[in-house]
Order: sequence, then C-alpha cells, then structure tokens
Amino acid sequence: MDEEKKVNVVENMESGAFVSSLKRNNKQIRDDRAAAIAEDTELVYKRQIEDLELSIKKMKREQENMLDLSPTNAQSLILASDFDSTTYVDKDIDLGVKIRNAEIKLEIATKRFEYLFGGR
Repeated sequence: MDEEKKVNVVENMESGAFVSSLKRNNKQIRDDRAAAIAEDTELVYKRQIEDLELSIKKMKREQENMLDLSPTNAQSLILASDFDSTTYVDKDIDLGVKIRNAEIKLEIATKRFEYLFGGR
C-alpha cells in the first residue's frame, strides 16, 4: 500500500479509542501516565497512613488491656504467684517501642503525603 492510501485508510476510520490512542501526542501520553502514577501513589500513601493509624490504635488498646489483671471475671483477681512481672514489663516496653516507631513512621508519612499531594 502506498503512503496516500495508508493515510486515507486511517482518516476514513471512525474515531474509536484505538485510533484515537494511536494519534495521541507525547504531551497527552505523558499527562495520562503522570495522572495514573500520581493517582496510584496517592491511594497507596493514604492507605499506608490509615493502616498506621489503625495499627497504633490497636497497639495502644493492647497495652491498656494489659492493665486488666482479672483472669476470668471482674470479681476475681490474679494471684501474685501467677503473675510474671518480667514478661509483663518486657511486653509493655516492646509495645511502647512499637507504638513509638509507628508514630514516627506515621508522622513522616503524613508530612510527605502533604508535601507530595497537597494535604489529606
């Protein structure tokens, strides 16, 4: 097929998505790619922030629940001989460190999100 016939074939085709896509210029292609990348990244950032917030709430709740030393019900108390202070302290400190690390990560993620996407 010579060049003139090729041009006529394309011009005679209806302006469907395929032909329109083939005719897009570099700016349109870059704009579409940029929009897709930005949207995906923003959604992942939002999800990460929400997951961190939820994780922090759960860990704080777990730490508070450790103060409930009633093994079976509100009227019973744990026997002093059954309580392992070392395990309690280790778990409490470990949760505190995990909470603090998650709070730092949340703070960094929130600041970066605001910088990258203009707020939440």
